[in-house]
Amino acid sequence: MTWLGSLVLSAADDVRRAIAAAGGAIRFDEFVAIALYGEHGFYTGPTTSDHSTESSRTGEAVLAGRTGQAGRRGDFLTSPEVGPLFGAVIARALDTWWEELGRPDPFVVVDAGAGPGTLARAVVAAQPRCVRALAYRAVELSAAQRAMHPPTVASSATMPDHRFTGVVIANELLDNLPFRLFVQDGGWQEAYVAHDNARFVERLVTPAELPACLPMAATHGARAAVNDAARVWVESASALLERGRLVMFDYCTTSAEMAQRPWREWLRTYAGHARGVHYLSAVGEQDITVEVAIDQLPSPSHVTTQAEFLRRHGIESFVDEGRAAWQRSAPTPDLAAMTMRSRVSEAEALLDPDGLGAFSVAEWRR
Repeated sequence: MTWLGSLVLSAADDVRRAIAAAGGAIRFDEFVAIALYGEHGFYTGPTTSDHSTESSRTGEAVLAGRTGQAGRRGDFLTSPEVGPLFGAVIARALDTWWEELGRPDPFVVVDAGAGPGTLARAVVAAQPRCVRALAYRAVELSAAQRAMHPPTVASSATMPDHRFTGVVIANELLDNLPFRLFVQDGGWQEAYVAHDNARFVERLVTPAELPACLPMAATHGARAAVNDAARVWVESASALLERGRLVMFDYCTTSAEMAQRPWREWLRTYAGHARGVHYLSAVGEQDITVEVAIDQLPSPSHVTTQAEFLRRHGIESFVDEGRAAWQRSAPTPDLAAMTMRSRVSEAEALLDPDGLGAFSVAEWRR
């Protein structure tokens, strides 16, 4: 939120102004864009305090006056925030890909949606063989989170403006890009957001053109997201690569599966490491995230689970190394020994088939 005299400006105010300017309703992806990335959005609004306020409508606590952030003290925990092990495995994968490309120098690695720079910090700390050629660029829209990036990497709000040889990593980025929302009601209708006195409401509109990804058969009330922004982002990021690969880590589904499942399973909100309230409530005060319909993206070269990807790049050898180091240091443990011991619990979380281990890893190679 921003204070202007006695007037409090918020993401909800920004949405109301957009609705008025549009003549009464805005498309759902525009609503998400304002709620997350607008001037007062969840990821871009100014951080003013750590206190929480109680919502009188829902009785659930929501965080106010702050910027969304990944991490143990933030709103959600991604794989890099579990601990340094994920970054160490990524560093080993980067060495493999660097070798495959013929050891280019510079070897550009773009960490897209880098958040506070946790992955960048872990990769650099792992000291991969490619480190002397490594040109690591952490890309993050939020100025507050860019301020936390390590000084050892380049930090930017935007993707590179030139082609390069290397790797683009997108860890839980696509699920946060704005998406359109469709509802089956006598045919597929598109959800718009309108304002009804004190609250935001959905308004269904018959689309001029129906996205081809939507399943022909769906029960009344079925819902599905259309990830146009995710598709465009993958196309643009892939086009930046002269040689190399784009690697995406995210929770994925398909358009048909989405339409068959309860929408609360694949359209979720988060605040303070807990599920948030309805996506039309607490605008700008909670994350809005959607499972990525992988069939809506350009066809990847390879798709696997995160657990399979991490095993392929040696996570189990890291765990064995950690156990051995802990056993050697157990009589007089120090911080380094404790860090090595933590690899066991980190690996359990990263490989969990009911959690992070089930995430999809999609690769596009050029």
